[in-house]
Amino acid sequence: MQTQYLVPILQVAITPVILISGVGLLLLTMTNRFGRIIDRTRQLSRELRAAVAEDKERNIAQLAILSRRAQLVRSAIALAGFSVLFAAVLIIALFGVALLHLELAFFISGLFVSCMLCLIASLLFFIADINLSLAALKLEVGPAGSSGA
Repeated sequence: MQTQYLVPILQVAITPVILISGVGLLLLTMTNRFGRIIDRTRQLSRELRAAVAEDKERNIAQLAILSRRAQLVRSAIALAGFSVLFAAVLIIALFGVALLHLELAFFISGLFVSCMLCLIASLLFFIADINLSLAALKLEVGPAGSSGA
């Protein structure tokens, strides 16, 4: 294969590479958020052991919310990871089509759609976590924090 034919292939492969970069930043945000959830869970668990009866109920409710949030963020991270995986396989498939003259239009379309569906689902889980974190905030602040909203 001559170099003049390789340049258009590289140009087509750049789009999924940019997608991988963007989702990578999203993954960084999600893993940081996941770490904060884990840290807060450990802190509340320690507080629960030493809490008086009235604080125990609130801490238990907080821990339940944190557990659900951790599950949501874990799912979001997994789906974003699959999105990156599909994008990487898409790049390889694009090179395979160009270099080996294979006809993989349906496969390539499927990879791209799978990549986007995983990304969309990941973002929906991430948004659900953000909404759930507001419920935890209301528990943390209590009645005094809801008077202005």
